Amino acid sequence: MIDSASWAERLGGDTFLAQTCFRAHKVIRSNRTTIPSPLTWDHLNEIVAAHRLEPPRMRLSRAGEAVPVTAYSILRTNRRGVSWYQPQPDEFHARLAEGASLVIDAIDQIHPPVREAAIGLERFFRTPVQVNAYASWTAEEGFGTHWDDHDVVVLQLEGSKRWKIYGPTRQAPAWRDVEAPEAPTGDPLADIVLTPGDLLYLPRGWWHAVSADQGTASLHLTFGLATQTGAEFLGWLCDGLRVSATVRADVPRFGTPEERAGYLAAVRKEMLAALEDPNVLDRWERSLGTTHPGRPRLSLPYVGGVPAEPGITVQLTTSRARIDQDDQAVTFSAAGNEWTFALPVAPVLRILADGTPIALADLTAESELTLDQTAEVITALVTGQAVAVVGGSR
Repeated sequence: MIDSASWAERLGGDTFLAQTCFRAHKVIRSNRTTIPSPLTWDHLNEIVAAHRLEPPRMRLSRAGEAVPVTAYSILRTNRRGVSWYQPQPDEFHARLAEGASLVIDAIDQIHPPVREAAIGLERFFRTPVQVNAYASWTAEEGFGTHWDDHDVVVLQLEGSKRWKIYGPTRQAPAWRDVEAPEAPTGDPLADIVLTPGDLLYLPRGWWHAVSADQGTASLHLTFGLATQTGAEFLGWLCDGLRVSATVRADVPRFGTPEERAGYLAAVRKEMLAALEDPNVLDRWERSLGTTHPGRPRLSLPYVGGVPAEPGITVQLTTSRARIDQDDQAVTFSAAGNEWTFALPVAPVLRILADGTPIALADLTAESELTLDQTAEVITALVTGQAVAVVGGSR
């Protein structure tokens, strides 16, 4: 399993965050650590066979264009009138051999080992992560020279992949931007080949071209990091200002020049007062960590609460949670909800916040609670979708 500690060790921990993150690309060669691959060719074959993954979720791309789904799939319709495109192995293989690349978006949602790796990276970068899988067989560039509107961490799994990196042509380009970056000219800043186990960090806006030109089939994962820009921060700040009657009031669109000027002055005062709070960025980051819904998961068969069975295993469904404790109580915040418990519950909450699956019996042993009391706490957190049953179900 690639957890947050593994990611931190490979990427460089706090030094990476302070000196490289958002600033420059970085290649981290395989350290030959025997961490099981989160995705293999066998896994990929099973995923395509077991799921109805149609474009754009699963697609073939060639020369920057999507290959028509009819070129590698056949339309099926069942007796209930439900239609879907079923991949045809011979045509699928042919398109890949011709130079197309296979892409599966958000593969972390359907393959647990990749999901666990994504959660580990979310804990390290403190932002949501989506993982896409890419497979290619030829020297043809499936997507041309392009840039992404989010930072990525690339993990090469099988074969080799050449990356030509050109750097950015516009500072901090975004998906909702006022203009597009110009295409790069000249030679790339770096021309590298990733082999199994290698990592590549690439900041958003850095142009790159990718090809499997080493004569082997290539499979890699791209972990896309959700951006947290000034636009997101200001949006959160404006939402918080809704407590102000001035901000909630109608804009004086039909007012006199004096009324409009007075309105602007009042809004400016509210905004400046909010920005002058020295803890405003800390509060925003706390909100990011405790309000994101994470990865909700059902806890079947326990629809009426989690019973006090020692072998039931539970896990946090978000990458981060916050615990605040005083002399009277402990507060747990995660998945957009907040709970206040008696102090003896604190050890249970701290173990859960680590994100590791744990049995109710082990949670109980680490606290002063009874098994019944532990189950009550877990039931409350399951109801608020911050925790889920992940094992030991009857």
